[in-house]
Amino acid sequence: MIGRALDIGVPAAWVTANEVYGADPGLRGDLERRRTGYVLAVSARHQVTKAAGPCQVRAVAARLRRRAWQRYSAGAGAKGHRYYDWAWVAIDPRRSGHHHLLIRRSRHTGELAFYRCYSPHRVCLPALVTVAGTRWTTEENFQAGKGLAGLDEHQVRRWDSWYRWTTLAMLALAFLSITAAAERASPPPDDQIPLTRNEIAALFSILILKPATGTRHRLR
Repeated sequence: MIGRALDIGVPAAWVTANEVYGADPGLRGDLERRRTGYVLAVSARHQVTKAAGPCQVRAVAARLRRRAWQRYSAGAGAKGHRYYDWAWVAIDPRRSGHHHLLIRRSRHTGELAFYRCYSPHRVCLPALVTVAGTRWTTEENFQAGKGLAGLDEHQVRRWDSWYRWTTLAMLALAFLSITAAAERASPPPDDQIPLTRNEIAALFSILILKPATGTRHRLR
């Protein structure tokens, strides 16, 4: 699907995904051939190649010095910016492009997360952090699609019906997102706050759905 999107000219400078995709050398190789940057999560047992040879990413993290870690926000969340400690290490020295292992450390628990990164051009650490944090936005949109537009309520019996359902659900979520963005662009009265996607969906349900108030319906 990524290949098809890039082939028809969808603009995308980066691809980011979870560990299932980060462990796929075919996906990584195809993106590198296309010169499309990626930040792909990998497991702690994933192996990378450094100048001294192959090693697991958790072993690389264990040898980092304290000054290797830098604090950056991975993006704004419901409770403010999500700050983590980040470090990066150059890997795959013999391959073209710029390859790094990106490591994220929780400030509270010390838990580590690992990302395999590639860019056709030299990039800075905050740029990779920003791409890694973008994945949360995508997952939040999936949750919103399920909760607001019924993205997960199809029965998956046939491809055509699934495709139509998913397309309409995504269209509904896009409508809610654009309407909410327009709300934020025009400040409301002083005693009100801008409408959110959830509130807009609730208002449309009230305005569009005609309640059945007949006695027969209520008894049934």
